[in-house]
Amino acid sequence: MILNFFDQFLSPTLLGMPLIFLSLAFMYMLIPTPLNHWLDSRPSSLLLWLLHNFIKQLMNPLNQNAHKWSLLFISLMMFLMSMNLLGLIPYTFTPTTQLSLNIGLAVPLWLTTILVGLRNQPTTSAGHLLPESTPILLIPVLILIETVSLLIRPLALGVRLTANLTAGHLLIQLTSTATFMLISLIPTMAAVEMMILFLLMLLEIAVAAIQAYVFVLLLSLYLQENT
Repeated sequence: MILNFFDQFLSPTLLGMPLIFLSLAFMYMLIPTPLNHWLDSRPSSLLLWLLHNFIKQLMNPLNQNAHKWSLLFISLMMFLMSMNLLGLIPYTFTPTTQLSLNIGLAVPLWLTTILVGLRNQPTTSAGHLLPESTPILLIPVLILIETVSLLIRPLALGVRLTANLTAGHLLIQLTSTATFMLISLIPTMAAVEMMILFLLMLLEIAVAAIQAYVFVLLLSLYLQENT
């Protein structure tokens, strides 16, 4: 039974070929081509307002040189949010529950922020490895600790996103299984479980949006240190 619960996180295959790339493109297949009368509609205006406020809040702490990353950040957030919400649709697959995919997104973006810092301000970027007024005896230890802390950042980004989505999906799976088993045995308890399942779905929708925001926010903080 435990293995069956975790089977939902396996990448789907067809004739031995993984379909995770199809899962990544599935959300974009559902987006229709916008027509002219959609551009001035209320949903479109609301979406543009939300995106404007998000990118304004995200870019305010950064200097002018980092504002060129705004399009990348907003696209990344929309992509992650779409992939996170995709797994809440029945009989679908959540690509962002795969650690390999999240690490594949985190490492290049984190490495780019490091390379930007080393190119534009190498002294300041290297200075993050050693705080000011450090005793001489502690210099090698602090450099080692800061280096490990720097290298573990992309792993933390990927693991955080994977763990939060996996835990939420697994909890929903456990609750739904218990609900179906109690329908014929204890209908009253099954109704309570159904209400809990509905609340968990709302919580998971919020988690899907928040985790996408946190992923992009941490990348912006890494960029702030190097610009």
